[in-house]
Amino acid sequence: MPEESSDRGAGAGRPTGGSGGGGRPPRRDAPGGQSSSARAGGKGGSGRSGDRRGGAPGKRDGRPSGGRPGTPSDRPDDRENRGGARLAPKGPRLPEPRIPEGVTGKELDRSIHGQLRTLSKENADGVAQHLVMVAAFLEADDLESALAHAETAVRRAGRVPAAREALGMVAYRQGDFARALTEFRTVRRLSGSSHLLPLMVDCERGLGRQGRALDLAATPEAAGLEESERIELAIVVSGIRRDLGQEDAALLALQIPALRRSSTAGVFRLHYAYADVLLGLGREDEAREWFVKAMKGDTEGETDAVERVEQLDGIELELGDDDELEDGAEPGE
Repeated sequence: MPEESSDRGAGAGRPTGGSGGGGRPPRRDAPGGQSSSARAGGKGGSGRSGDRRGGAPGKRDGRPSGGRPGTPSDRPDDRENRGGARLAPKGPRLPEPRIPEGVTGKELDRSIHGQLRTLSKENADGVAQHLVMVAAFLEADDLESALAHAETAVRRAGRVPAAREALGMVAYRQGDFARALTEFRTVRRLSGSSHLLPLMVDCERGLGRQGRALDLAATPEAAGLEESERIELAIVVSGIRRDLGQEDAALLALQIPALRRSSTAGVFRLHYAYADVLLGLGREDEAREWFVKAMKGDTEGETDAVERVEQLDGIELELGDDDELEDGAEPGE
């Protein structure tokens, strides 16, 4: 991901646990708290296909059982078993999405460039450009274009964790939680890092597997997460508890050490989620205090904390087509 968006998801893939019916603290461009991933009915289950390692009846290790290993044969299936498919000409290379002029790939974080060193220079440069485009299109909410670049990056660098993470992020934003979970698991296997655990838990939740989600959130890997990642995990777990109608447990899940801090990155999202649960419990005065905390910390306007405070204060501003203020006019003029 580009350096300015290298915060492990950088908002493009934040977990959707937390507010109301389970959405994340909403962005200002998502009225009503709808998650950016839209929880668009993630398609359940990407079940593993059957084990194909066994040979056909009458064969051993893929060779006819009646002959010596390695004995030449004119039978087509024998030629295939001896590597015909592997030695066959490769299919035509799929067309790749266009890279705009000016995109060099150097915009990526240094750590991602380190992952690309396993590739040839030409391939590494191309993959880097596609990863830059994935981040750009995710930022623009153009998921179809982001998917095209992410799939291209994976075709060219399937064992590079950053490429698999990019594809997982796009799938997550599309609400394809089964595919996203598969990609995130692959990232963990390739890199040994569990930084995507909050998203993996949210994918399980999106697939309707709340029990498995809670079990995953309680694994030892969770203790090794950075504080910003523990915040996201707490928000997801709280949302799961609310899914299950466990409001008190949802509040408890958010009472982590970061809740009392104001300088930790992303802590305003924790404050927002805490306020929303308090409101659900009917504790409006306390909820307003925490919405104010979220409002002060949310300098980019990611949540609708300002609107929530105004609602609690009974302030409603509704402008019709005939009531819109003219440019430069002040209310009451």
